Amino acid sequence: MSVLPLALPGQQAGVRRVALLGVGTVGRALLVRLQSLQHPRLQLCLAANSRRRWLGADGLALAGSWSGGDSHDGSGALPDALRAGDIVVDATASAELAAWHPRWLRQGLNVVSANKLGLGGPLLRQHEIRSLATEGRHYGDAATVGAGLPVLRTVRELRAGGDRIGAIVGVLSGTLAWLFDGYDGSELFSQRVLSAVAQGYAEPDPRVDLSGEDVKRKLLILARTAGYALEDAEVRVDSLLTPAIESATIENLAQALTSLDGPLAERAARTARDGKVLRYVARLDAAGARIGLEALAPDDPIAVGRGCDNRIAIWSSRYRDRPLQIQGPGAGAEVTAAALLDDILRVLG
Repeated sequence: MSVLPLALPGQQAGVRRVALLGVGTVGRALLVRLQSLQHPRLQLCLAANSRRRWLGADGLALAGSWSGGDSHDGSGALPDALRAGDIVVDATASAELAAWHPRWLRQGLNVVSANKLGLGGPLLRQHEIRSLATEGRHYGDAATVGAGLPVLRTVRELRAGGDRIGAIVGVLSGTLAWLFDGYDGSELFSQRVLSAVAQGYAEPDPRVDLSGEDVKRKLLILARTAGYALEDAEVRVDSLLTPAIESATIENLAQALTSLDGPLAERAARTARDGKVLRYVARLDAAGARIGLEALAPDDPIAVGRGCDNRIAIWSSRYRDRPLQIQGPGAGAEVTAAALLDDILRVLG
């Protein structure tokens, strides 16, 4: 992705320009919220995806059409000429954009991100972001874990109060929570996946969710926030992908997904006979960091909840015998966009 410098005019005192990178489902939901809010100190000056950008010298019309715009030979637009104090919103999953987060902070920009590859990428990048997000430069990450649930904020506040985090266990994927909620093997799992895609609960290519990589990024962010300097390779992931699914083209993916039906139905039936339920769980404790499908008792704090709910349990020196629990919707464009807007408003103070 090339860097496209922007020649933007001056702005009113106290007004923050907002550059939105990513106008997919989350980005569009954020635009709707900005339109509804009409905050006098926020001016949307750029919206861009990997193919087009929309620039506004005096701000973009939030109710305008997002089907046109200037073409950019398949590359996106980076706000390289925004002024210190302005806000870059990364609503993408782009590894290349995530690598720019530290540079934007060094330029004095505020960064608000739903892109988990910023803090959940290389450990060195996470350290750099944290060291730069000081002296008035804000890095908003509420949308990266729990879609705005007060998970990261809670972990930070516990540590700031002298607490030591001993373990974190959770269902961190709203998509996988939905897929396994009530699943007993009587319904084809492949059909549940296709239904999740159709309803917007899963990515258009559901391998993003089924691989466990999204959960791994979230667990890395949580672990690092809790004070554990984990590298990517230190997290053990039990992926749901089969060789057939991994090698399938997007056109043949629906057929390849049927390779999950038999094994998961058998496992679900065996789990039900034992009086338990299946959940895709992320764990960080003294034994390390690991992610995979587990059979849990129905009253386990991680097993309760319905639909796309994320469930997180935190054990610490303060919560030693019974964990602190956080639960709520963990997937969907609306809740993620709300988390992005919350972090934008925190920049204003």
